Amino acid sequence: MKILILGGTIFLGRAIVEAALAKRHTLTLFNRGLSNPDRFPEAEKLIGDRKISLEALGGRNWDAVIDTCGYVPRLVRQSAEFLSEAVSHYTFISTCSVYADTSQSGIDENTTVGKLAENTEEVNGETYGPLKALCEQAVEKVFQDRALVLRPGLIVGPFDPTDRFTYWPHRVAQGGEVLAPGRPGRAVQYIDVRDLAEWIIRMVEARQAGVYNALGPASPMEMGDLLESCKNVAGSDARFTWIDEQFLKDQQAGEWIEIPLWIAESDPANRGFFAFSIEKALAAGLIFRPLADTIRAILGWDATREESRVWRAGLTHQREEEILRLWKGRTG
Repeated sequence: MKILILGGTIFLGRAIVEAALAKRHTLTLFNRGLSNPDRFPEAEKLIGDRKISLEALGGRNWDAVIDTCGYVPRLVRQSAEFLSEAVSHYTFISTCSVYADTSQSGIDENTTVGKLAENTEEVNGETYGPLKALCEQAVEKVFQDRALVLRPGLIVGPFDPTDRFTYWPHRVAQGGEVLAPGRPGRAVQYIDVRDLAEWIIRMVEARQAGVYNALGPASPMEMGDLLESCKNVAGSDARFTWIDEQFLKDQQAGEWIEIPLWIAESDPANRGFFAFSIEKALAAGLIFRPLADTIRAILGWDATREESRVWRAGLTHQREEEILRLWKGRTG
């Protein structure tokens, strides 16, 4: 197939390109050429900024387009309209953050999404999900039954620029006493970027349409099991001290970013956050590699990074030690 990828050089985009090339598809990448411009010499590169002009895509045809970097409905609508006659299938990468209410478990693709005024364009923590929902609607309006919308949750794996999952394999590999948030039996969901990318290419090849939640694993995963897997893969002497979430909140510990994979269960609005339904995706062939493979790949990649880098997520050693000290003092 001839596939156009909007983006394609960072994390998920990179994994999608690798998965497509492995299947011997012919690729064209359209982006600003600012991030890793020399990556993927075997793919055609078209330089442009969708915020300014799509003219570099004019007069061309592809079998499919995969939009990895759409956040503003107006711009996504322009892309869809511009490509409506140039491609036969449009895949839009959305997010599970589109859902208006995460207080109930089992959220599926028919659950109500957040709403915003259509002229909203500022992307922030409050508007990100509803804006993505409007982007979905823009693509679906133009491509109708030729549109595939995928809603991932936390995407993890090598080359993740956010550190939101990488923190745990890295920290556990260091060993010693590790602050573990909440309770060991708390459910978590995530998806390896390589599993997601490979499934996306299979869905594009089959010209599948519709909306799909894209998360894993296939069976429920608990935080305690995830941390134990990190310990086993790393072969570390890590010891986990599980700290009550109310105590963490009292210490103003930050959910999700400062302490990755932790969202307070006591907040009723969060009860469905790690319990999205993935039945539809499983029926459409989404499969997952073992967690140990994901952790091993993350540790291998992480070892190549500069030790002096600034982490974008996770507790600093000083902050972790401070909370552990206060916890021990409180519990005697």
